[in-house]
Amino acid sequence: MIGRVPEPRRATLAKVRDPATGALLDEALALWFPGPKSETGEDLAELQTHGGRAVIAAVLRALGALEGFRLAEPGEFTRRAFEAGRLDLTEVEGLADLVAAETEAQRRQALGQLRGLLGERAEDWRERLIEALALVEAGIDFSDEGDVPKDLVPKAIEIARAVEREVAEALAGAGRGERLREGLWVAIAGPPNVGKSTLLNRLARREAAIVSPHAGTTRDVIEVHLDLHGYPVNLLDTAGFNESSQDPVELEGMKRARDVMARADLVLWMIDARESSARSAAELVALNPDAVSWTVVNKIDLLDARPEITSASGRFFISAATGAGVDDLIAAIVGFAGEALGHTEPALVTRERQRACLTTVSGALGEAVARAGQGAGEELVAEDLRHALAGLGRLTGRLDVEEVLDVIFREFCVGK
Repeated sequence: MIGRVPEPRRATLAKVRDPATGALLDEALALWFPGPKSETGEDLAELQTHGGRAVIAAVLRALGALEGFRLAEPGEFTRRAFEAGRLDLTEVEGLADLVAAETEAQRRQALGQLRGLLGERAEDWRERLIEALALVEAGIDFSDEGDVPKDLVPKAIEIARAVEREVAEALAGAGRGERLREGLWVAIAGPPNVGKSTLLNRLARREAAIVSPHAGTTRDVIEVHLDLHGYPVNLLDTAGFNESSQDPVELEGMKRARDVMARADLVLWMIDARESSARSAAELVALNPDAVSWTVVNKIDLLDARPEITSASGRFFISAATGAGVDDLIAAIVGFAGEALGHTEPALVTRERQRACLTTVSGALGEAVARAGQGAGEELVAEDLRHALAGLGRLTGRLDVEEVLDVIFREFCVGK
């Protein structure tokens, strides 16, 4: 397509032509990466064309007409890099998260995984456990040799106990890492016509929900994804709670609202500032005792005697229509997100699969330590250490991961 093979690893300006017709398609940069010194370990050619749709379509059409050429499957490029040993499985997952990252916090966490944050720790744990296993097996295989020390198992258990402690620390932050990937769930709930959809639209800075003076406009859950100062927040507007309603659609909306509140990290219970008898968020704790509930008093602009706009103890006075007090509410949500998702160091564990593998490792190491303390046979201690090593192997993709590969690589876009 460019008439020559460029010098390896040097960008070359070239005219890209259709081999079938000789028609000029574009002027682009061409690069040539001979294997094995390439991302996938194979010979790779790269064309950096202009990004117009017509240019890309014409180049792909010309490539597709060449014998043996086809479009890559989703994730195939990265899978080839994994199979060539260029990436371990945690780095592959970090790349997938980096592609999907929508906020600064998600980008930082994904980049940490891509750069081997968890993979390097796992490799360190693996090397230390191999050393521990070698000590135990030396005691088993050479117990009758006079020059073999008798305290090999205690030394191995000391190593296993230290690794178990570090794995436990990594698992302690697993929930934070997974939540950052998925985003914080914030539900706006309350009686009908208190301004829930108006607040959603103001926070989203667009008309995401229909706003009407008539009660019961929102019948289903409306979901909006926000980037609040770098933190991912999933904002959910729910149907109003009208306890006296017999409308089956409205009842279903309230059921879905309860379901949303039951899995939310933060519930904003909205009430009308003119309704002194409105119940507060504290009465809804039974729906989700793990969630934090704040009371948001809306429509203060309609009061004759306007209260001072202050927030304290999870109670906020706002006007969703005018924006009064909303900045304080946003600042509080950002602070809550920072506490929940972590201000500084990214979490080591960011996926359920990683957590499951490390839980297996932790359990096996706990068994090894317990067996040694009970005076069990060295063979059983060695087997527990092998189980721990197998868990680390599955974490990084060193062994027995075929069943998860297809699931992981399907998350990538075509060609990546």
